[in-house]
Amino acid sequence: MARAVDLSALKARSEAAARSHSSGGPADGPGGQWVIDATEQSFQTDVLERSLQIPVVVDLWASWCEPCKQLTPVLERLAAAGKGAWVLAKVDIDANPRIAQAFGVQSIPMVVAVVGGQPVDAFSGAQPEPQVRQWISSLLDALRDRMPAIREAEARAGAGEDEQVEEPDDPRFTAAEDALERGDYAAAEAAYQEILNAEPANEQATAALAQVRFLARAEAADPSAIARADEAPDDVDAQLAAADAELAADRAEEAFARLVATVGRTGGEERDRVREHLVGLFELFPADDPRVTAARRALARALF
Repeated sequence: MARAVDLSALKARSEAAARSHSSGGPADGPGGQWVIDATEQSFQTDVLERSLQIPVVVDLWASWCEPCKQLTPVLERLAAAGKGAWVLAKVDIDANPRIAQAFGVQSIPMVVAVVGGQPVDAFSGAQPEPQVRQWISSLLDALRDRMPAIREAEARAGAGEDEQVEEPDDPRFTAAEDALERGDYAAAEAAYQEILNAEPANEQATAALAQVRFLARAEAADPSAIARADEAPDDVDAQLAAADAELAADRAEEAFARLVATVGRTGGEERDRVREHLVGLFELFPADDPRVTAARRALARALF
């Protein structure tokens, strides 16, 4: 975390509530006992005390947040696969505003890892599943020697520290990648789209499809589109084409800033189209790329 977060007020509130209410227990459903719906009343037990033994990953969400609906199922699946090496605590910020205030939430979804009663790492935005999985793995790797319960949970699950299970290649992805290597973007796009038609929540295919579509646009990108867009700031199509041209020229920050500004001065379907285009560009970069992180914050401010 970039700055310290004071959770003492929530701790005191939870302790007071615990004297008259039983704490929330593990939830049934996706993730089973490793997924908890945490509240201001149960925060002390569900998050702070539990984090003394194993990491607790806090998912800050709201029912109106569309990206949250993409990210939460990913976290639930990973929590179930972890089988107790870490716990997912879901927090509805509308129902629990003090928790959101304690974490300094500015945009959601926001995910915070709590260890020993304190936040140790965080990210914002709906990240692809492979990147979320890597974030969780890095967290566990950093804490495994300090928190024996992680290793014990992994041993119970039959997944030792050094054990790696190699999954067979998915022939559907192999076909798409072969088409991409040939430069046949249309065939690659069709292959990834076919995967998504069968599995709409497949994060790997979603990210790959965004990359293929951009590569196809980048090949046709016209550098003069930037000047045309500067002369016509209200032309949404011109702004999208200019952003692609800027990104193709390795000017990501300028492309992001252009589309964030366009989101700020449009509305309705046009705003949605620009936002979706921008989010698609984000998916071309690692989740922790500082340019993406800054642009996501700027987009949140423009939207809310």
